[in-house]
Amino acid sequence: MIGILGMAGGWLPTDITTAFQRLGLPAPMITDVSVDGTGNYPGDDADAEIALDIQVAAASYTIATGHAATIRVYWSQEMGTALTRAAHEGCAVFSMSWGNPEEMWGSYAAHQMEIDAFSAVHSHGMLSIAASGDNNADDGRRSPSVDCPACCPHVLGCGGTTKHRNGHETAWNNNPGHSNGEGTGGGYSQYFPHQTWQIGAPRAPIGLGRMVPDVAANADPNTGLEIVKNGETIWVGGTSVVAPLYAGLIAAVYGPKPGWISPELYKSPGWFVDITSGENGTYAARAGPDPVTGLGVPIGHKLKAG
Repeated sequence: MIGILGMAGGWLPTDITTAFQRLGLPAPMITDVSVDGTGNYPGDDADAEIALDIQVAAASYTIATGHAATIRVYWSQEMGTALTRAAHEGCAVFSMSWGNPEEMWGSYAAHQMEIDAFSAVHSHGMLSIAASGDNNADDGRRSPSVDCPACCPHVLGCGGTTKHRNGHETAWNNNPGHSNGEGTGGGYSQYFPHQTWQIGAPRAPIGLGRMVPDVAANADPNTGLEIVKNGETIWVGGTSVVAPLYAGLIAAVYGPKPGWISPELYKSPGWFVDITSGENGTYAARAGPDPVTGLGVPIGHKLKAG
């Protein structure tokens, strides 16, 4: 069962039916769970976010397993309460495409989320997954900043690539040379220290240094994915596509209780295609883990073999 955070907008059953008929796949079973009175209310600018989260997570799971996905959308303005409820209700993974620069959270709030929510829920067997942001290394700020909750140690942070027609993938950055543009978020946390389980990750040049992201996949809107929103077919991108993609894949590969698998992934770099070219304005992709695309792009059959 895949949990998805919903904070605004909504989804239409007709969009799900249309999307999965086109894919030739069984449609997911979707349940809306209102945690704090927030609910499924289509007609908001956030409709595209909810549509892509559901459709990408479900398609990723179903392509990997051949079975329809079970999706629960947890509607809440408070990430922690939604996450905790999803864990108690048996979700294998929880996908979060919502986030802000960690400075906007503040050190206290970020640490409380890490302690009270993210590090707690993996005891229930649930993995938390988050997008790393879409504004390169500055994350919409004026200096390098990573996105929260992707910066939290017990969250699998998801970065983005551009997949070229020849099959080659590079770090996603549609504003080359600029640290605040359209491209994958990534860098080092100022709140959380270097994590010893991030084997091979380069150290932060300054500050504490939990490296973000951990993994990556195609996020460039120019090479992105097709979804159905309010009856229309649109192309979407951003690292908010990557988080639900991993949610579906990990639920398929690891089953109902994957738990916190990040240390295992860093011990198995051969499960990923290493992205060694491109940059996010401040940091450059390199051989091995890096603060642009992490370990790289998953090799599905190797993950399953692992």
